[in-house]
Amino acid sequence: MQIQLNGEPYSLTQATTLAELVERLGLAGKRLAIELNLEIVPRSQHAETPLNDGDRVEIVHAIGGG
Repeated sequence: MQIQLNGEPYSLTQATTLAELVERLGLAGKRLAIELNLEIVPRSQHAETPLNDGDRVEIVHAIGGG
């Protein structure tokens, strides 16, 4: 399965959820915002949101400041 991850092609060998992708990328536990096909997905839905061939995923690190 092929998706776009932050504008770059990314291959997945098996069905995966957003939460599994975050884990695979070593980003678990970090403050992130994830957009799937131009829609923000709340963190509470990452584990139940499957990825499909051709999906566009944008992952943004939240940075605090003021």
